[in-house]
Formats: sequence, C-alpha cells, structure tokens
Amino acid sequence: MDYVREGDTLVVTKIDRLARSTINLWDVVRALDEKGVSLRVLNLGGETVDTKSATGRLILNIFSGFAQFEREMMLERQREGIAKAKAEGKYLGRKPTARLKADDVRKLHAEGKTPTEIAKALGIGRGSVYRALEGVDNAAE
Repeated sequence: MDYVREGDTLVVTKIDRLARSTINLWDVVRALDEKGVSLRVLNLGGETVDTKSATGRLILNIFSGFAQFEREMMLERQREGIAKAKAEGKYLGRKPTARLKADDVRKLHAEGKTPTEIAKALGIGRGSVYRALEGVDNAAE
C-alpha cells in the first residue's frame, strides 16, 4: 500500500489475497480510493472494479462475502479435523527433539565443540544449540 500512487491499478488474483474479511477489504478499498488507485481482481474476469459506483461496490461486497464465507468454512473444517484427530489420539504436534538433546549439547560444548559442530553431530539446528546453552559460560563461541 505504501508503494501505490495516484493513477496506479492494484492487481490481485483473488479478493481473499487482498483481505481476510469484508470489513478489512473495505478498509483497503477506502485507502486505495483516497490515493486515487483503482482495483483489478483477476478472478472477477480481470476487469477493473469501479469501487466508486454502486454496481462495483455491490459486486465487490458479494464476492468478498463469498471469500469470507469460504475462509470461515475452511477454518471450521480444520478445527473439526483437529478435534477428531485429538479424540483419536493422533494429534500430538511435533516432537521436541532438540530439548531432549540438551544434555548432549552441554556435554559436547564442555568437550570444546563449536555450536555448528554440535548441531551437525546431533542433527539439530544451531539455534537449538544456542538455546540449550543459554546460561552456560562461553556459549557464543
């Protein structure tokens, strides 16, 4: 939004790429109108939507309503899927592998290994090594 200037046309593939809700979309449209920027939505036939006309606002409202509805339905299905997986004991998230290796990290560090060497040896990221070494003297070698 900072880069558009008067006379520009903002092109988006779909309305939901521009805003997540109808209210948010109208905030964006208002800001574009104030800057004198037109809006073109490709999945609406690629035509420029005249947000100053009643017909253009109606079309944008209808399609933004559908986009918001579609997003809410997707989130609802996602929540249902997570609840089902939890009920079946399948939704556990990622295993905390780096935390389980904290003692090994400290041991290798005490042996003089660098964080990069420790990370490679244990198959974890350097950031995980640094977090495991927080509070240990000379951790940032």
